[in-house]
Parts: sequence; structure tokens; C-alpha cells
Amino acid sequence: MSEPVHIVCSQCRGVNRVPGTRLSEGPKCGRCHAPLFTGHPIALTGADFDLHATRNDIPLLVDFWAPWCGPCRMMAPAFEQAAKILEPQVRLAKVNTEEEQALAARFGIVSIPTLILFHQGREIGRQPGAMGTHDIVRWVRAQSQGL
Repeated sequence: MSEPVHIVCSQCRGVNRVPGTRLSEGPKCGRCHAPLFTGHPIALTGADFDLHATRNDIPLLVDFWAPWCGPCRMMAPAFEQAAKILEPQVRLAKVNTEEEQALAARFGIVSIPTLILFHQGREIGRQPGAMGTHDIVRWVRAQSQGL
């Protein structure tokens, strides 16, 4: 990927243009100088969801979860590990459905955890149920082939 890529900063919400060949070199935000990738999922709210879903040129994998959900808590370390493997080719994020009920309703979340993969604002894959790290990575790579 040699074309410039737009990446939204999780700290200040600035949209950064990064040469595709430099994504794996630890790029920093031009506005706040925070690392654009940390190897950890970011928390999204209704206020910043659309910005991340539509302005990132890389796919966005969102884990819709709730703190009271046993399978969600069980999958959390696997999702965290998947972020270390998939970044910077994919941005990983979490949406707490208890705090963001409008987002959960908007995407028709009926069971948690549910993973949804977005690319340029469009849903390109959905997977309900808890998964292990390798299953998450394999599923994302299969869904995002050819992007």
C-alpha cells in the first residue's frame, strides 16, 4: 500500500494522512503527536463512532460488548491480543452497549459479543459470539481480502 492512508487519531480525533508504506513505522498524529497505533483497541462512543468508521481508510473492527456479559469478558484478552497482531492494517475498537445503547440499536445488536467489520463506513462482515485470538485474526483477514 503505497498510497497515502487516512487514519483518525484516537486521542484528538484529527484525521492524519500517512504514506501507506510508513504505517508500520509507528506514525504519530500531526495535531497532538500521540501514536496513531498502540496495539490496543480504542473505546468508541456515539460522538466519535462515525468519524472512525468513515474517515479511516483501513478497516475498523468493532467489538460490541457489555461489562456484565461473561462471554464478552472472556473474549476481551483475545480481542486485545488481536489488536497487537492486526494493527496497523486494521483498527480495533470496542463499544460498550450498556453506555452506547443507541449505537447498539442502530446496528441491530441482539447478542453480545458481536464483532462487526467496517470499511469506509460500510459493514462488510458480522460475527456474533466469543472467539479466540487466532479465530478473530483469521476471520478479519478473510473478510477484508481484496480491500
